[in-house]
Amino acid sequence: MFFTPEFWVAVAFVILMVIFAYVGVFKTAMSALDHRAARIKAELDEAARLKQEATKVLADYKARTAGAEREAADIIANANAEAERIAAEAKAKLEDFVTRRTKTAEGKIALAEAQALADVRAAAAEAAVQAASTILSQSVKGQIADDLLAKGINEVRQKLN
Repeated sequence: MFFTPEFWVAVAFVILMVIFAYVGVFKTAMSALDHRAARIKAELDEAARLKQEATKVLADYKARTAGAEREAADIIANANAEAERIAAEAKAKLEDFVTRRTKTAEGKIALAEAQALADVRAAAAEAAVQAASTILSQSVKGQIADDLLAKGINEVRQKLN
């Protein structure tokens, strides 16, 4: 057993461990591992905190996006309603304008017809007076003719006008 290499490796290993224990290598290694574990734990805690913060920011972003989409939909709906209202007002104004223009045109036409009728009557009266004057002046002579002619002309003018 003293002559086997495994025995001497085991003895050297035990001596090395005793020296490490005396020098404090185990405490230093354990202390380094504890510090590293604490640092890793702190980093994990920081990562968890950042994840929670990112989750809150994402939720806030989604809420803002949903709010913005609702607001955009409301704006579009209001714009469509306003456009329909403006179109209806424009249509009503156009119909009112057309109605007023039609009434004005009908009034002008009626006035023109009345004026034309009055002109025709005046021309007919003038022609009738002229014809009566010519007929009476050729058939009746003297003072009686002049009186009848004046009376007839006045009656014709009154009746035709």
